[in-house]
Amino acid sequence: MGECSSEFRGWEELIPDALGLIFRNLSLQEVLTVVPRVCKSWGHVVSGPYCWQEIDIEEWSQRCKPEQLDRMLQMLITRSCGSFRRLSVSGLRNDSLFSFIGDHATTLQTLELPRSEISDSIVECVAPRLSNITFLDVSYCKKIGARALEAFGQHCKSLIRLRRRMHPLEVADKVCQDDEAYAIACTMPKLRHLEMAYLLLTTRGVLEILSQCRDLEFLDIRGCWDVKLDEKFLKERHSGLKVLGPQIVDCYERNFWDECSDYSDSSVYSWEFMEDGLDFYEGGSDDDGVWDEGQPLDGLEVRFYGGGLNDAFLAFDWPPSP
Repeated sequence: MGECSSEFRGWEELIPDALGLIFRNLSLQEVLTVVPRVCKSWGHVVSGPYCWQEIDIEEWSQRCKPEQLDRMLQMLITRSCGSFRRLSVSGLRNDSLFSFIGDHATTLQTLELPRSEISDSIVECVAPRLSNITFLDVSYCKKIGARALEAFGQHCKSLIRLRRRMHPLEVADKVCQDDEAYAIACTMPKLRHLEMAYLLLTTRGVLEILSQCRDLEFLDIRGCWDVKLDEKFLKERHSGLKVLGPQIVDCYERNFWDECSDYSDSSVYSWEFMEDGLDFYEGGSDDDGVWDEGQPLDGLEVRFYGGGLNDAFLAFDWPPSP
């Protein structure tokens, strides 16, 4: 009996890296509000860098309050200890938060900032600190233009994927955005994947990109109605290039604005996230309102189906047996 029991390891003996991999299969809410309540060792894992090498809060950030986003982002980046490789967040509302990201971006490779209110000037200041970026998403960022793209290109020499899509309504007051195409062509020669849907481009601007970005494998120009590319020319000069658009009927053309646009705020998350410094283990109190939905943990069962750890299956009941 003793020999059989020795084959099983206690939860507290799992290494933090392994737990971090498992916890990535959970939602943001579960990682921040449920996992820390299981045991002290799990709380330490969530509070450290193990769970935050990839920070993906884009969905949550579209529905939270602005002040919550600031606090959440600062908390998670701080927890990563500068080791986060991916950051996906929507709607940065000021330049200072973007600068904060740049201050901790030593290992950052994927940066997704759709719908953010960053400016050309702050991008020019922060871009030198983003030298390891390989994938950049600045879609629906209305306040930036060719200056920002040029700064990204000059300093992000490893950039191979760029997403710069816009909403048709956001470019309605613009005349032409070929300056963005020229900035990309001049500073991002290693691009393999480029999305520029609904920018007001001309054929000349797109041809400049094709002439300079010789490694390009995918180009999205949906809704760029002034672009006319000859099929014969593409087959002869760019046989390995897949072009999407401009003649593509998608949700914008069907006028399903409410269903397809990225501007719906009809649903709002009601849960609160855990702040740094709160301790559930010394005193055992939740007086700070971290878990304020009135849901007791009695009878809670949590299951993890882990990819990457030989499909590990873990389950436990709460409260634990005496």
